[in-house]
Amino acid sequence: MALQLEQSLDPGHDAAAAASARSATGRFLKDAAQAGRPVAAATADIVLLVVSELVTNAVRHTEGPCTLHLARYEAGVGIDVSDTSPEPPVRRPPHVDGAGGWGWILVNHLAEELSVRPTPEGGKTVHAYIADRT
Repeated sequence: MALQLEQSLDPGHDAAAAASARSATGRFLKDAAQAGRPVAAATADIVLLVVSELVTNAVRHTEGPCTLHLARYEAGVGIDVSDTSPEPPVRRPPHVDGAGGWGWILVNHLAEELSVRPTPEGGKTVHAYIADRT
């Protein structure tokens, strides 16, 4: 997996964090295209959805800041969201009334690779890899 392009940012830790992360991810994907490493529209949609879910979970379930790191590889996009909690994400029963529980299920279904590893500061990084789709 050859690294082509990468970016890190702090999307904040409030209700606007997911929107901020989606905007930054959209710019990252445009930068990748301008650098000659475009992703297909289907891949971009999945990357945006996974970023939204992981950042939303970090804001909703932790007390501290989170960071988003994006990497464009030869055949996909890496997404790392780090936060201050050492607790891994937990699959919850989904609620049909819109109360949640679907995000982690979606991320597990869409990512070709998914891992959770501790950070040196005592938190965790959730890593997802989304392969290019055609």
